[in-house]
Amino acid sequence: MTPVDNIVEARLDGGLVALGIAVDDEQRRLLLALVGLLHKWNRAYNLTAVRTPEKMVTRHLLDSAAVLPFVRGPELLDVGSGPGLPGLVLAILEPTLSVTLLDSNGKKVRFQRQAVMELGLGNVTPVQARVETFDPLAGGYAQVISRAFSSLGDFISLTASLVAPGGEWLAMKGPAVDDELAELPEDIAVAARHDLAVPYQDGSRHLVVLRRRDVTQA
Repeated sequence: MTPVDNIVEARLDGGLVALGIAVDDEQRRLLLALVGLLHKWNRAYNLTAVRTPEKMVTRHLLDSAAVLPFVRGPELLDVGSGPGLPGLVLAILEPTLSVTLLDSNGKKVRFQRQAVMELGLGNVTPVQARVETFDPLAGGYAQVISRAFSSLGDFISLTASLVAPGGEWLAMKGPAVDDELAELPEDIAVAARHDLAVPYQDGSRHLVVLRRRDVTQA
C-alpha cells in the first residue's frame, strides 16, 4: 500500500465516522474503488477539476455522503449527475435505493456506465439525455437531487414533471443559496434546510429540501 493509499483510506474512514455513517467491508471497498476509477478516468477525460484521490474523497465522496440522512427514496433521480455524483455514492451507501443518473455529457455518462459495471451496482441506471427530453419513470421520482446542476429556479422548472406527487427536490448548494431562494416559484416551498458539515472541507454547504406548496401545507 502506498502513502497515497493510506491517506485516501484514512480520510474516507475518518470522514464517514464524522458523518455518523457506518459501512461494511464491501461498501468501503466500493467507495475506495470509485475513487480509484474516478482518478484514473479523470487523467484522460477531465471529468472533474479535483485532481488528487485524497481531495476526491473530500470534495466528491464525503460531500455526497453528507446528504444520506435526508434521502428516503425509494427512487432517486440525480439530475446533472456529471461523473455520477452524488448518485453513485448514495447507491453504494444505501443498496435498497433505486438511482437514476441523468447527464447530457457523453464522456461523463460513459464513466458512469463503466463504474456501474466494474462496481456491480445493480441499483443504478445511467442515462445520457438532456433533462428537457428525458423520458421519466412512470409516476415520477420520490426525490430528485442536484449537486451542481443549475440555479434553484431552473432546477425546479426543468424537473417539475419528474417529481412524483408528494415528492421532493433536494438541492445541494453553497453560500449563495439565500439569493436563489428569493426567486423560487410561488407554488414551491422550502420544506427543510440543513447545514452540511463535510469533513475536511472549508466553506459552507447546504441542503435545501423543496416541495410543492399544497403538499407542504397538507
